[in-house]
Amino acid sequence: MQQAIAMFDSGVGGLTVVKEVMRQLPREKIIYFGDTARTPYGPRDADEVRLFTRQIVDYLAQFDPKMIVIACNTATAVALEEVRSYTTVPVVGVIHPGARAAISASQSGHIGVIGTDGTIRSAAYESALKRLSPHVKVYSLACPLLVPLVEKGMFRDSSTYRIVADSLEPLKSTPIDTLILGCTHYPFLTDPLQEVIGSHIQLINSAEETAREISTILHDKGQLAHEEDQPIHQMFCSGDPSMFQYIAKQWLGDQLESIPVVWQVPNFY
Repeated sequence: MQQAIAMFDSGVGGLTVVKEVMRQLPREKIIYFGDTARTPYGPRDADEVRLFTRQIVDYLAQFDPKMIVIACNTATAVALEEVRSYTTVPVVGVIHPGARAAISASQSGHIGVIGTDGTIRSAAYESALKRLSPHVKVYSLACPLLVPLVEKGMFRDSSTYRIVADSLEPLKSTPIDTLILGCTHYPFLTDPLQEVIGSHIQLINSAEETAREISTILHDKGQLAHEEDQPIHQMFCSGDPSMFQYIAKQWLGDQLESIPVVWQVPNFY
């Protein structure tokens, strides 16, 4: 049986990472868990996020995955090292890949970061960026209203522009040339985000760099899927399955037409 890459997020945001992994590694089987019943994680305290993360990792362990991807910035910020301490497979987060991509893209060394309250409060991106480039200047901004828009399927709704514009207003006066989308939900809002912040500022979606890191680790361990492998993905959510499926199909589009997907709503609490 083909071993899967297990991925999870507080909700649908991690599907942005799923999409990129499907593009770069089309033979890999993905098991995805979206904790849509308890989203968002951003306003929750760190201990609660660590508890939820532990519950999900324990649930995913039954599938014997070859890798675990924490496709959630908030959970990565507070629980990545803890998860690594009690699992035997590689665990990948999304913060360091995003930081690397931003350092590579920025010409001025002035980098903006938007994320949930929890991610910004943790200063995880600022720490990761300064480890890579000590003289970088980081401008961090919590944007708590954006995740609920995506979870409600409103990422293509015209009314989202005003909320995005209001959320980003504090960054408009900064000298940033690069903006990290420090929440995996935010790439759903790429068009309004780019329009509001300006075309001269490069948006960094950590999904592409995360997928490259996944590929590198699996290659080094000799665990990349074989050419003859035909994956059947499994997607789980803890909340409303109809909204989850609607958003997944809207986002993943044609990629779901050629690859079978099993949709399930587990009772793991």
